[in-house]
Amino acid sequence: MSKARERQKARRMLVQALYSWEVGGTDLETIEAEFHADNKMSKVDDKLFHAILFGVPKNLTEVDGTFEPFLDRDNKQLDPVSRAVLRLSTFEMIFSIDVPYKVVINEGVNLAKTYGPTDAFKFINGVLDQVAIVKRGIEIKADRAM
Repeated sequence: MSKARERQKARRMLVQALYSWEVGGTDLETIEAEFHADNKMSKVDDKLFHAILFGVPKNLTEVDGTFEPFLDRDNKQLDPVSRAVLRLSTFEMIFSIDVPYKVVINEGVNLAKTYGPTDAFKFINGVLDQVAIVKRGIEIKADRAM
């Protein structure tokens, strides 16, 4: 299995894990243990899963503060799935500089199409485009110069 597919699987599981963390109030160690018990983690980028699962809560103020200016409503009014996708994608935009911004946006949009409410992907796409401009401006300029 390719590294890209393993990362995609990790992101799909992360939407569910971050949702559980927020909605269920379950601690991160328990969530991680449950995912290892319930899933074939051999086909998942385990390092990415762990880094983002623990990284989002640890950096929550920065992560939420990065995407909140681009919301058309209060963060608390977002559905929990969209919030999980935005947190996961924004975390990658800030801290996973090895992942191209276009990949981060594309993955976020696909996760929203799969798990989010109808048309949430359009909203997610718009917010992540703005996050990319703020956090990956140099990369975007280099991309456009090609």
